[in-house]
Amino acid sequence: MAQAATAKKVVIVPIKTMDIVEGIQAILKKKVAAYCRVSTDSEEQKESYTNQVNHYTQYIQNNLEWEMADIYADEGITGTSTKNRTHFNRMIQDARNGKLDLILVKSISRFARNTLDLLKYVRELKSLGVAVFFERENINTLDTTGEVLLTILSSLAQDESRNISENSRWGILRGFQNGKVFCNTNRFLGYDKDEHGELVINEKEAEIVRRIYEEYLDGKSYQAIARGLMRDKIKTVTGGDTWWDSSITLILTNEKYYGALLQQKTVTVDFLTHKRIRNKGQEQQYLIEDNHEPIVSKELFEAVQKEKERRAKLKGSVMGESKRYSSKYALSSKVYCGCCGAIFKRRTWNSNNPSKKVVWQCKTYVNEGKAACDAKSVDEPVLHSAFVRLFNRMYKDKKRLIKTLKANIESVLSSGVEQKSLLDIEGKMQQLKSDLKKLVNLKLRNQIDETVYDEETNRLSSELNELRQQMLRLEEEEDQKEKIKERVDEIIQVLSSRQDILEQFDDNLFNALVEKITILSPAHFVFTLKSGMSIDEIIED
Repeated sequence: MAQAATAKKVVIVPIKTMDIVEGIQAILKKKVAAYCRVSTDSEEQKESYTNQVNHYTQYIQNNLEWEMADIYADEGITGTSTKNRTHFNRMIQDARNGKLDLILVKSISRFARNTLDLLKYVRELKSLGVAVFFERENINTLDTTGEVLLTILSSLAQDESRNISENSRWGILRGFQNGKVFCNTNRFLGYDKDEHGELVINEKEAEIVRRIYEEYLDGKSYQAIARGLMRDKIKTVTGGDTWWDSSITLILTNEKYYGALLQQKTVTVDFLTHKRIRNKGQEQQYLIEDNHEPIVSKELFEAVQKEKERRAKLKGSVMGESKRYSSKYALSSKVYCGCCGAIFKRRTWNSNNPSKKVVWQCKTYVNEGKAACDAKSVDEPVLHSAFVRLFNRMYKDKKRLIKTLKANIESVLSSGVEQKSLLDIEGKMQQLKSDLKKLVNLKLRNQIDETVYDEETNRLSSELNELRQQMLRLEEEEDQKEKIKERVDEIIQVLSSRQDILEQFDDNLFNALVEKITILSPAHFVFTLKSGMSIDEIIED
């Protein structure tokens, strides 16, 4: 008789939950990393950031069955978007390259407050076999229930981020209304901050600001002001040699220079992406006057704004479709004294009678007298006639002149920076960055003496900064060469398109060709063309 079948005994082996100490041992002998982040630069948050790094460094090193892969730490960066989180993005790339098995994170909000970002990266890491363990929520992303919990908790984190953003904005607006100001002096020409955070004038830089305002009202264009600053080897606020037209524009429109402060110039349109746009009336603005000591008077600032409006209305065509500013007087800011180097200013003699006469006089002579500079005045019609004669000489010999100008362009471009030089510098910079990274890793593992670490970090940082400056100088040199080429091309185009000699003075033609005129005497002028070429014009009796 057949023996009755013995009932099978089924024992259910429960899933091991991964709690903060015991469960996490389920992943053994793995390459383990941690991700840390704080979202502000306050002292309290910096301490939190340091504590996170120290905690995970010790935590991973104390587990003999783990191998320390790296500590990825972003300081002072928001969690609502991964776009600008350098070390987060490096961590993801390392995971893709097979360098990680497990990532430890304090909480979901440290990883991302954006639900879409969170799920996107968690799913990608999961597909790569990389687990993420969130300590506070006790979630292991390789668990089957992990993603459901993540979706719910991340949505809550995103709502929290929205509330924080709205509360912060409300607090800032209340501050504006109560006169509490926010002013960044980084790259701000003319001002520094004292120990109390108040704006104080940097007198050396303030002189540059005043010069820019005065020259603009004297008739100079943005380009002419910028070229003058570069010609006089005046450094930008960042220590560079190149002044851009846009920099001059910003200085001339910055209300801080007359002691005021306009708040909420830009507004955030998305709390997740933190995208900001210029406030053109979408939100209320707050103008705080008499906020700090002015560099220029309010009257001077307003005069510049009116002049900007006037010039905008006077914009006209020089050649074909190209547009450029036409000064009130073509000679403005282009005539210089050969004796003292000062600018010549336009003056009208006997303006109320038939013997009215327009002349150009040295500013030093006008302000300080003959003892300071004895340069003679020059009649405006004489300068106009001198340019007409100069242009007609150029026109009659334009084939040879164009050939010379083209040769000059080729010479300038051939003396340019070799691509190899730039590549060499880039290579050295990459090596220094790699060395710095190794130092940081040694520091995190407590494998380097503190003094040695500081000395090596300072040395490598100094070398890296010097290479950056070299790179900037080479790039600025190339920019200058390109500008010269553009000016020469414009002169060639003017000469090529001209069909006849000049009968009378032409403002647009003068502006297109001439950089400046140096007055050596009432009968001897030196015209400097925009190509850099200088041509003497002598008036014979």
